[in-house]
Amino acid sequence: MDGGIMTQNSYSIRRVKQNLQEKENACAYIINMHKVCRCTQYRLGGMVLPTFKEWIEKTFGASLEHKTTSRASLNVNDVPPSIVNEEFLQDLRATNISYSQDAEDRVFRAHGHCLHEIFVLREGMFKRIPDIVVWPVCHEDVVKIVELACKHNLCIIPFGGGTSVSSALECPEEEKRTIVSLDTSQMNRILWIDEKNLTACVEAGIVGQDLEKQLGESGFCTGHEPDSMEFSSLGGWVATRASGMKKNIYGNIEDLVIHIKMVTPRGIVEKNCQVPRMSTGPDIHHFIMGSEGTLGVVTEVTIKIRPLPEYQKYGSVVFPNFERGVACLREVAKQRCAPASIRLVDNAQFQFGHALKPQVASIFTSFLDGLKKFYITKFKGFDPNILCVATLLFEGDREKVLQHEKQVYDIATKFGGLAAGEDNGQRGYMLTFVIAYIRDLGLDYYVIGESFETSVPWDRVLDLCRNVKERIVRECKEKGVQFAPFSTCRVTQTYDAGACVYFYFAFNYRGISDPIHVYEEIERAAREEILANGGSLSHHHGVGKLRKRWMKESISDVGLGMLRSVKEYVDPSNIFGNKNLL
Repeated sequence: MDGGIMTQNSYSIRRVKQNLQEKENACAYIINMHKVCRCTQYRLGGMVLPTFKEWIEKTFGASLEHKTTSRASLNVNDVPPSIVNEEFLQDLRATNISYSQDAEDRVFRAHGHCLHEIFVLREGMFKRIPDIVVWPVCHEDVVKIVELACKHNLCIIPFGGGTSVSSALECPEEEKRTIVSLDTSQMNRILWIDEKNLTACVEAGIVGQDLEKQLGESGFCTGHEPDSMEFSSLGGWVATRASGMKKNIYGNIEDLVIHIKMVTPRGIVEKNCQVPRMSTGPDIHHFIMGSEGTLGVVTEVTIKIRPLPEYQKYGSVVFPNFERGVACLREVAKQRCAPASIRLVDNAQFQFGHALKPQVASIFTSFLDGLKKFYITKFKGFDPNILCVATLLFEGDREKVLQHEKQVYDIATKFGGLAAGEDNGQRGYMLTFVIAYIRDLGLDYYVIGESFETSVPWDRVLDLCRNVKERIVRECKEKGVQFAPFSTCRVTQTYDAGACVYFYFAFNYRGISDPIHVYEEIERAAREEILANGGSLSHHHGVGKLRKRWMKESISDVGLGMLRSVKEYVDPSNIFGNKNLL
């Protein structure tokens, strides 16, 4: 590596690369029924999945005989050269802040996890990537880097966990200035824990699973569990207005944040005290949250913490159809008795989850599973091609959890729901984390897929779900996709006035010359359908560059002008020039 990376930074780089390698290795399990799941960090680890190969072949028309290959390694000759001002390098060396111009380090931070970005990694190379990567270790280091960027007129793109699914990390192709990737991974400490006020001050580069682990050692947690928590960072959560799977108890990121410190080209933005609420004009935190790296770098965040829950229990409910399931979730929200997590998957996603069910350990277990299936489909009359499932997670005091559980199951019964067991609930909850691994492996077998989300009022949930899925199927047919697409959804978070809906769609792209272009046209049509049906542009993924064409429609011309005015004041030279949002 260039630039004399310090030992601690080398360790961090190795850890990030190791995480990526583990993700690649974890993908190896899903196709062949004779192979064992190698994704050891989840309950599927070490398990045989006897029906998944058949599901893949039936759903996508995919075959083990038709396989694509990605590049085995990075060819440094394909990587755009690093263009860095020598005067800037001299000033940077004087700060003792670690940096690298190594090709692999630069490419690693040139992308997020959008489908087209992963496809580019497999097939080619990005036209523009960061010229240099810097690793600040504290707030003061970030101040120095931003000051140098202003002095030398550079472009900074903050990098946290690299899990963006909005093209937020892609470098603008037309950017002629030196692009600096500011990697916050070394800013990963808990600075203090206040047990009286139940708050903690944390550096913004800490990864979600590390944050929860370190807080857990002191008996606390944040309870914030986005799907990406094993890779995403606290600063990234703030920058995108993130939401977690257990938001019903712990809240979304905007509910957790008490204080934010951010470095901008104009200086440091922060409030003068750390209090639960202020009435001092518009909340400056709401200029920072969701700003997606366009205004500055979040360096420190004070967040609410809770004592670790005494008791945790999973559960699941089978409903005769999606309509009944949505009605149940609406009633649970109305009564304000939602568990930590309650999520409803449609039938297509239920079939997907069922295909990931591990091989049973004994004849007795197999017999019980068969008995349950007979009871639900034959005795109760549920159609296996229509039914849907809700997964539940309860947390808290044991006695209160059991009371809460009874209340939710009583409501479910009124809508025809049947309790389906803890194991199904836990497996369904973990499926969320596993799906991303499966998406990437699908590319090896001519299957491309992606997820996108929205929020929608309760009275439009059913129409939106139906219309968007139908639009995807129709668009695939019109675009020449030869095999029927996989089009599915789930309701993931509930509110008084509506819900978050998460869509997945995938298709076999054999015979299509430019599959990414076709995919992007279909996703664009799906997003148009969402907006036409009263849905939001995004619930928690953010806007980035992928969805900013709809910003004016989403927040009005005046609203967009307000955001531009803030950007022009805080960053008049466009130092933070990732071109997200605006």
